[in-house]
Amino acid sequence: MFGGITFMVNGKMCISVGPNRLMCRIDPELHEQAIEREGVRAVKMNGRAYRGFVHVREKAVASKRDLNYWVRVCLDFNKRAKASR
Repeated sequence: MFGGITFMVNGKMCISVGPNRLMCRIDPELHEQAIEREGVRAVKMNGRAYRGFVHVREKAVASKRDLNYWVRVCLDFNKRAKASR
């Protein structure tokens, strides 16, 4: 599912960096808004979309400002996220 380097914060998956994209764990309430952004799509596995997980393509984080935005969104949710099993 990850295929890259995953950064854990407080024992919880926060963000994964892979070839040409990030996988971000975000607030599920922001999911629909996030996938409307250019270069962002829902994470899908076995045909199922995972609400609160999005792939962010390289072009969507081309600037430091864009990258900082996604890191901030992930860290903000991490404070409230539940740890995986």
